[in-house]
Amino acid sequence: MSTNQANSGETATPRSQRKLVRGTVVSNKMQKTLVVQVERKVRHPVYEKFVSRRTKLYAHDEKSEAGMGDVVEICQTRPLSKTKCWRLVRIVQKAAQ
Repeated sequence: MSTNQANSGETATPRSQRKLVRGTVVSNKMQKTLVVQVERKVRHPVYEKFVSRRTKLYAHDEKSEAGMGDVVEICQTRPLSKTKCWRLVRIVQKAAQ
């Protein structure tokens, strides 16, 4: 009975539960590393107006295939360095040349 539970993977957390975000590449000057800017809308606590907030995330790009201005999807992964804990999943849209 325990072998059936181990094979089905009910106790392990699947990779699909990791955070997946979409953003724009603002720098690809480092080797195998991208800087991705993610924008989100947050409601202001006093004025109740939606305000844009930006976050820069460092993502691992093994093949160095993403370029400046590309829209990419990145997901969380184990820490790869001091600041890098995201990895490139796919390029959603290439930047216009």
